[in-house]
Amino acid sequence: MITLLYFAWVRERIGRDEERLALPAGVTTVTALLDHLATLSPGHAAALADRAAIRIAIDEDFVSSDAAIADAREIAIFPPVTGG
Repeated sequence: MITLLYFAWVRERIGRDEERLALPAGVTTVTALLDHLATLSPGHAAALADRAAIRIAIDEDFVSSDAAIADAREIAIFPPVTGG
């Protein structure tokens, strides 16, 4: 099981801030994870439709879309963060 955390408008579109999932065997990268999540509900699909607007952190480290998710305990999905 893996813990997924959703932030900002990703959370709003999915309708929850966290969920725990058992991932199918073929889901081994961030891209495969996002593809899988987009099939779970219309909210997931809407939140993940624009992949360029999504950032991912695995166990609190930013990663790219081709990063492996093996051994991940927590994956956070959120929009880019800006500051001022």
